[in-house]
Amino acid sequence: MWIVEVIVILADKFSMSINDNLLFAKRNIVDSIYKEAKLEGIAVTYPDTNEIFNGRTVAGLSVDDTIKINNLKHAWEFVMTTLDYPINLRYIRQINSEIGKGIVFREGILRDTDVSIGGTSWKPDIPNENTVENFIENVIKNYDNSATDRAIDTMLYVMRSQLFFDGNKRTAQLLANKIMIENGVGIISVPVEEQREFMSLLIGFYETNNSDTIKEFVYEKCIDGYGIGGIPVVQDDELDTTIQNNNRK
Repeated sequence: MWIVEVIVILADKFSMSINDNLLFAKRNIVDSIYKEAKLEGIAVTYPDTNEIFNGRTVAGLSVDDTIKINNLKHAWEFVMTTLDYPINLRYIRQINSEIGKGIVFREGILRDTDVSIGGTSWKPDIPNENTVENFIENVIKNYDNSATDRAIDTMLYVMRSQLFFDGNKRTAQLLANKIMIENGVGIISVPVEEQREFMSLLIGFYETNNSDTIKEFVYEKCIDGYGIGGIPVVQDDELDTTIQNNNRK
């Protein structure tokens, strides 16, 4: 009997111009930061996140947690202003550096010691530059696959590899969103109400390296955008033409 491995490539759920996607991400940036902070276990509310985003302090929130949220703001701003930059190891390190400034040990530096992960006895290998560069070439730059598929694979790879001493989930989500936005296919964020299940699936993925279930979960529950079904959003000039054509019928 032959055993055939079937690899499912996820199609893009949304399609918009890069500019529209960027504007969509900007409109949702506080919500994205809030969800990322909650995934890190920071006891913050959406209004608290909005206050910090706008430069105000929140009573009762630790200095470190406030810095983490501010750093997420700066990391998002970095990604949004570098959409035309190629993804390489230096770029990934810079995202982690933005996330970890002032709070992460050796931020932006590849981890060179073992690390333990909460919830499992499994430990990731110590990363090396060649392995990361190979992933970039074989997955991120594999344009035969959809941008959404590559973004999810990238996010899960960075999370499981634990490339850095801290901030890996945040780095992974920001990197994935760069891929999403620069291709006009939406944004990725884990809804607060789905984070318990996401973390459970993530631990399973860590231990088995089988991403099928968590990848489908992210695809179904963690992607937002518009231009449904891969149908591009009609631009204003195109809309005018469409209206004129319809009026002639």
